[in-house]
Formats: sequence, structure tokens, C-alpha cells
Amino acid sequence: MTAGTSGQLPVAEPAGVRRAAVRLVRADGRAFAAVLVLNALAAGAGLAGPWLLGRIVDEVGVRAGGGVRVVDRLALGILLCSLAQLLLARWARYVGHRFGERTLARVREEFVDRTLALPASVVERAGTGDLTARGTADVATVGTTLRDVGPDLLIHTLQALFILGAVFVLAPLLGAFGVLGLTGIWFALRWYLRRARDGYLAEGAATSEVAEILAATASGARTVEAFGLQERRIGASRKALETSRRTRLYTLYLRTVFFLVVEVSYIVPVAGVLLIGGALHARGAMSLGAVVAAALYLHQLAEPLDQILMRIEQLQSGGASFARVEGLARAPRSGPAGSAAPAGDRIDVVGVRYAYERGGEVLRGVDLTVRPGERLAVVGPSGAGKTTLSRLLAGIDAPSAGTVTVGGVPVVDLEPERLRRQVVLVTQEHHVFLGTVRDNLLIAEPSATDDALWAALAAVGADAWVRELPDGLDTGLGSGGCATDGSQAQQLALARVVLADPHTLILDEATALLDPTTARHTERALAAVLEGRTVIAIAHRLHTAHDADRVAVMKDGRLTELGTHEDLVAAGGAYAALWRSWHGDEPSPS
Repeated sequence: MTAGTSGQLPVAEPAGVRRAAVRLVRADGRAFAAVLVLNALAAGAGLAGPWLLGRIVDEVGVRAGGGVRVVDRLALGILLCSLAQLLLARWARYVGHRFGERTLARVREEFVDRTLALPASVVERAGTGDLTARGTADVATVGTTLRDVGPDLLIHTLQALFILGAVFVLAPLLGAFGVLGLTGIWFALRWYLRRARDGYLAEGAATSEVAEILAATASGARTVEAFGLQERRIGASRKALETSRRTRLYTLYLRTVFFLVVEVSYIVPVAGVLLIGGALHARGAMSLGAVVAAALYLHQLAEPLDQILMRIEQLQSGGASFARVEGLARAPRSGPAGSAAPAGDRIDVVGVRYAYERGGEVLRGVDLTVRPGERLAVVGPSGAGKTTLSRLLAGIDAPSAGTVTVGGVPVVDLEPERLRRQVVLVTQEHHVFLGTVRDNLLIAEPSATDDALWAALAAVGADAWVRELPDGLDTGLGSGGCATDGSQAQQLALARVVLADPHTLILDEATALLDPTTARHTERALAAVLEGRTVIAIAHRLHTAHDADRVAVMKDGRLTELGTHEDLVAAGGAYAALWRSWHGDEPSPS
């Protein structure tokens, strides 16, 4: 396994790609065997034409006496064999394409499963562009390889082997000269294969980098504009595009040299066989029909060889894409299989410190206990470490020092499914999936009934606008469907949380895109629905803290105050100052 640059996701080694390919073939072994048999029969039928034509030359042209009846009989044989080859080849291609589509479906399903098993921190370090490029361009390339390149390569390889075998059976000496004339292709192929994999992997990595920069620039366009970073982003984009251009030109150079040598090499065996066969025929050592048949076979060999070499070139690109897709299986997982089950729902944060790879320490020795069923509000100025703490509580990141446990088990050690049932983090960044309203909700709980879906929507105040949609729950959303604004997307995300029914819910500015009245209603509705659950709210709106059981105040990565709203206001500390400032109250003169 190798890792990409800039924290990109792993790339599978050639041996791993081969094992994965064998596994996919075994999963549909009967279809693969049928493809082999049908292609072998088609290739065998295709060998009859040149041999029968050689018989015509010998029987009619040389021996002079075979007559029209012999020509008609042999020509009919050629016609029937050509028809059989056509039918068998089409049948083989049909079976091969079905095999390819079923296999591609397995690749896509595995990719989705592996993607969902990735920790969010791994995706963030790699960049969403890398994952996007693998899930779109690379998977599409793998699909083309499985559907078209693989079956075609198999077909033409069998044809080439059968043709060479026929030449050797017909005239071993001519077969040896024909193979000798193809050595130029062998050397060109070796030169190409030594460089192609690295070239296509570099091209794929450059494509991922372009996708990452475009995605980051588009999603952060307002920030780029606010801080005047346009020129910097343009410079980064140009650099990534230049790298992509260089990698594409390099692979183009490899193809140009390779195919030039190949095209010239096709002429050599045919010319050699004609010269040597003609000399042997002049001495009476070989019949003219054998020479003609051998030359036709080698001329016929150019088409499958051309296709083989073209498909090998495409196979290098497909193999590099498959290595990137299969590399996802080697990426870190959220937690080890068979991890211990939490003994209860209490969350303990003990001596936690955390520092990002490219920044200083964000959390500096945080100690906190969150009791089951408690509503805890975490407040503080920007940069205090609130969001980082929420990520540690949700198991997205692991602390640099100290522990974060739920029921005595480290959160980061929980299996993905168990973690998602224990703790759910909801941020202000939400996504509306392409599909119906029902599809968007069933992601959280596939077995939920329509009554449960409507109850979840009502819990977050979204049932009214969903009922006004043309088809209600069956209304399509996203591209080609009904558009949703930011507040509606947030409500759908919160409804999914209600359906998921975790014991601990972390809201990191989850209602930031809602207007204050709707946000307050949604938060109270959620609190009512999640009665008995633990709710940790990271918020700037202090009405959330006012409604909480306890308030935790953070500053400079430390927990500075902890208590009820009334106690902290009475204490006159940092929280009391925040509360007065939020209400617009001036501090009383001393």
C-alpha cells in the first residue's frame, strides 16, 4: 500500500489490485467461464477462413483441376464459419458486458461501504476532492475497463493465440519467423509498462488535487472574497492545473512512442513470411496455399494485436484507477471490530489536549463529565476550542493526550455502527441528497414508517412546508426537483437525527441557518423529543445556555466555568459578562 501526497487516501499495490480482481472474478465465476468458452469458440471459428482460402489456392490455382464445385464448397465453408464467428462473438460480448456490469455494481457497493466506514478526520485530511475523484472519475474508468476493456482484451488475446497457433500448425518455420518479427512489439510493450502505472497514478493524483482546490474554493467562496484571497486561490489553481497538464502530457508521450513502434512492427512479420515463404515455395519445400494462408493469418493477426495493445494502454489507466478505488480498503477505520460495549451513557473527558497537525494546541487539559440525560451548553468566544471539543466527543478525532470515554470505553474505539447509535454530531453544514424527501429521511432509519417520518418532521417544525410540496414525502429534491433553502436543509438533517435516535446528540451551531424564532422552536422541539437523551449544544446564542441544565464556558482551550445559568450569572464571571453583553446590558458601576 502506498499513500498519496498531501495526506491523500492510500493507493493499493499491484499485488493488492490483482487479488481484488481475482476476488471479483470468483464472485461471478460461471459468467467469466462462459465468456472464456464463447470467445474460444469464436476465435476457433475465425481460423477457418484463411485455411480454407489456402485450400482453394492449392486445389484450383496450383493443382488446376479442383473445378468450380470445389470452390463453391470451400467458399460455403468460409461463409458458415464467418457467420458462426459473428454469432459467437456477439454472444460472448453480451455475456461479457453483463459480467462487467454486475462486477461494476459490486465495486460501487464496496466503494460506498468503505467510504461510510471512513472516519471524518481521515476524509478531511485527504480532502474531499480526492474522495470525489475516486468515486466519480476513477469508478467510471473502472466501469469502462470491466464493461469494455476487459472483455475486448480477452476476446482479442484468444484470437491472437489461436492465429499464432494456426500458423505454427500450418508451417512451423513460418510461425517462428512471424513471432520473431513481433519482437519489436515486445520491447515497446516492456518499455511502456515500466512507466505507465506510475504515470497514470500521478495523473490521477493531479486530477484529485484539481478537484480538491475547486471544491474548496467554491465552498469557501465567501471567505475567499472577505479576506481578499482571490489571487492566492487563482495561483493555487493554476499550479494544480499545470501539474495536471504535465502528467497528462507525459502519459500522452508514452502512448505516442508505444503506438508508433507497434504500427511499424505489424508490417515486419507479414513481409518476412512472404519473402521466406516465397523462397521455400520456389524450392518446392512449401505449397503456395500454405504461404498464402500463413500471410493471411499474420495479416489477420494485426487487428487483434492492435486491439490488445490499445486495451493494454487503457488497462494501465483502468488499473491505476482500480488501485485508487481499492486503496480505500486500506484506509484507517473508525474503530476496531469487536470493541467493548459501553457500560452506560456517561461521557467523561479527562485531561484532554489536542493540537492540529498544522497549528498550535487547541485544547489544554480539559476535564468534563456529562451525565446521561443532561442538557449541556458549551459557550465561549471564537477560537476557544468548542468545535474541537465537539469533534472529540463525537469520536471524529482522537485526543493528543487524555481520554474521552462513553460508558468507560474510549469513543474513538467504538465500531462505526455503534458509535453512530451512541453519539451523533450535527453541524451547520447540511446536505440534501438527490432523491425524494422520503429518501432523505430513510437514510437515518431505513425501516421507518411514514407515520414515523411525519413525526420526525413535526418534531423539528418541518412538516408544514413538506405537506405543501407537490407530492409530499415523494417530492423529488435537488437537481431537477424542488429546491430547498438552508433552513429547510437543516430541518431535514435534524429530522434524520430524530429518526436515528442516538443517546447523545451534539449540536454544533446546528440551527445557525434558521431565523432566531424558528431556531428556538426547533431546539425546544428537539429537547422535547429527545427527553431523557443527552444533548450537548455548542452555541453562540445564549438562549440555548439559558435553557440548559448546565453551562460550560471555554476560553483559550480551557474549561473556565461550569454550572447552571443562574449560578454563573450570579458569580459575575466570564459567562455573566457574555450574558450582559448579549442582552445589551451595561455592567453596573462599582
